[in-house]
Amino acid sequence: MSGGSHARRGMTTATVSGPARIAAEAATLAGRLRPGDVAVIDHLDLDRASAEALRAARPAAVLNAARSSSGRYPNLGPQVLVEAGIRLVDDLGPDVLSVPDGHTLRVVGGAVYDGDTLLAEGDEQTTESVAEAMVGARSGLATQLQAFAANGMAYLRDEQALLLEGEGVPELTTRLKGRPVLVVVPGPDAARDLAAVRPFVREHRPVLIGVDGGADLLLAAGLRPDIVLGALDQVSERALTGGAELVVRVPPTGETPGVPRLQRLDRAFVTYRTGGSAADAALLLADTRGAELVVGVGTRVGLLDLVDAGREAMAATVLTRLRVGPTLLDAGAVARLYRHRISTWQVLLLVVAALVALGVALAVTPAGQDLYAALGARSTDLVGWVRGLFESS
Repeated sequence: MSGGSHARRGMTTATVSGPARIAAEAATLAGRLRPGDVAVIDHLDLDRASAEALRAARPAAVLNAARSSSGRYPNLGPQVLVEAGIRLVDDLGPDVLSVPDGHTLRVVGGAVYDGDTLLAEGDEQTTESVAEAMVGARSGLATQLQAFAANGMAYLRDEQALLLEGEGVPELTTRLKGRPVLVVVPGPDAARDLAAVRPFVREHRPVLIGVDGGADLLLAAGLRPDIVLGALDQVSERALTGGAELVVRVPPTGETPGVPRLQRLDRAFVTYRTGGSAADAALLLADTRGAELVVGVGTRVGLLDLVDAGREAMAATVLTRLRVGPTLLDAGAVARLYRHRISTWQVLLLVVAALVALGVALAVTPAGQDLYAALGARSTDLVGWVRGLFESS
């Protein structure tokens, strides 16, 4: 049995159980999870993106051999799971990783049982414990920001040709030059932001780029993506076979989990090697290929989001936004601009309503009735004159 001295405050005694699905990284495991599974990971400082991928799969519990929050910085992943009502047990140690994949595990509070055998004990996370960890971890922000400078220089050295010259950005059939582009990235506010920019989409007909799950957000909104970019291992078949150009992001590790699936579906694709995230890659693609304007949906990034993504990802995101900055707009800003505009159709409706109101007002006055009578007589004379022209010819 593993695990050390663990706090028990706030623990429940409710039991959950399900087949274990095991992988060190949460994002890697999410694609194999089914509702009711027990996710077993070894993921120090669980980030928000990985936690959201787990949450979408609706597991019965998430068991972490490592600490989901180490205190180095205020990472957001534990909060995502706890707020979704998913049991999160931390710091279980390596024994929890030793069970065969698919083996049924039972979780009671922070204790994990293999049958009747206590396999490991850890810290069950609650809303209160996660909040306390976030407060304590804020002191680590300064250290992370100092480390960012060194990581930024390393990223710039490795990706200089891509950032400054666009070297390695794939050529696509879809024309982006001189056109507006909408980049949709999955995130907690992405669906709401996408709905808010529908007036912009209707008026400007931008190129639609779906980044991994962003492609399915576009489809759910009744929009067809022109380009789908990312790992492409968790995108729906509908998004992959709907006619969009497919771009597989290749990270420095060279892993391409979506390629076998694309080959099985007999779908053509191009590769795009970059050390940045898929969202960063999409923004660079749009900017390098001459987009007139890039609107980001789900790309909003604050300080905690940057730190939560990790030092390397933080550097890539900041430098990408510095490169794309002059053409990049957040969806929220675009939505606010459109809320204060009156569209052409609204103006036409106002004019028609005003003319109808004027007509009704004239119809109930003696002067208006005389005017309508005169117009009626003139129209009768005009019709007769035109008819005479045709009869004489």
